[in-house]
Amino acid sequence: MSIMNMDNAFVAGTYKRFPVEIVSGKGSRVVDVNGKTYIDMGSGIGVTAFGIADETWQAAVTEQLGKVQHMSNLYYTEPCAKLAKLLCEKSGMKKVFFANSGAEANEGAIKVARKYAAEKKGADHYTIITLNNSFHGRTLTTLAATGQEHFHKLFQPLTPGFVSTPANDFEALKVLALQTKAAGIMIECIQGEGGVLPLEADFVKAVAAFCAEEDIVLIVDEVQTGNGRTGMLYAYQHFGILPDVVSTAKGLGGGLPIGAVLMGEKVQNVLGYGDHGSTYGGNPVCCAGAISVIERLDDNFLSRVRRLSGYVFSAFHGAKGVESVAGLGLMVGIKTVAPAADVVKECINRGVLCLTAKDKVRLLPALNIPMEDLEYAVETIKAVAAELGG
Repeated sequence: MSIMNMDNAFVAGTYKRFPVEIVSGKGSRVVDVNGKTYIDMGSGIGVTAFGIADETWQAAVTEQLGKVQHMSNLYYTEPCAKLAKLLCEKSGMKKVFFANSGAEANEGAIKVARKYAAEKKGADHYTIITLNNSFHGRTLTTLAATGQEHFHKLFQPLTPGFVSTPANDFEALKVLALQTKAAGIMIECIQGEGGVLPLEADFVKAVAAFCAEEDIVLIVDEVQTGNGRTGMLYAYQHFGILPDVVSTAKGLGGGLPIGAVLMGEKVQNVLGYGDHGSTYGGNPVCCAGAISVIERLDDNFLSRVRRLSGYVFSAFHGAKGVESVAGLGLMVGIKTVAPAADVVKECINRGVLCLTAKDKVRLLPALNIPMEDLEYAVETIKAVAAELGG
């Protein structure tokens, strides 16, 4: 039985996989079972921040595997504490709770906001405001937070206490927050799954100021935008704000499952003994991998990410078969004349792996992708877009 047939027979059919079986890789290049090489412009949906089989990451993970692969949170481990310190120092946050995924990080952020509001304002302050077109996860609660109705249809009733409002309409958000006695406002600075759409800077700053004035917990979902993806460590740093809570995952672990809830000064002590927990949260191997990622995201490295971003946006702007380009850093959404799915399919045939987001071709390459690989991928995508959309 082939791997594809085995997968179809025994794995739940929740993914529409491309007919490609990846068996190995190095950096931004992966190899399929037939020996064909591809440039990986998706990095596992923004996870393998330093590419495949990164030697620094491998060494950190392997060393920790030789010490202890797991220890419950009844005991201290160095990687957990060291990673929390790094994240706080680099983000401006004060405390960290570790989970296993972005959805779990968002659940933790929601719990922080609701407990803070209940203690400060009363139990009737529990609503979480999110934005239309947002995506915050696939658990029942994070689906409720997601501002896209088509995700909700088959899973009613969802967790109550969530309402969404149009992005970039501050007055509508303000009215809704006051009417619903909001505990928190949760935003993505760039709506990734919603089509790689950055929020307007004035809107983000107005929301942050409003949350401070009304003592509402501001949560920024950095699951996809965080850990260097946008050319800053976290996307909120482009907007000159400091949230109360930041959730993150994906690129943090470099390929291992880890999520984090970063809590600012206002809410740093909200979670106490027994309020939250995770068996695998703060796993020492995952944390060791994450340390090897975060330590390397310094100013020089992030500056290179921004330079690569400038090249990508310049290359696609005005290109034949391309209607628009949006995003930030190495998080790019390309609206093509031809259907995005058709463009992605033909790019695979030509050795370039891309993603989609809504009606766009989405690019999330490794942050350290070599220039020659990036140029080859960009020129291939441009050629396909021109041919199919001409």
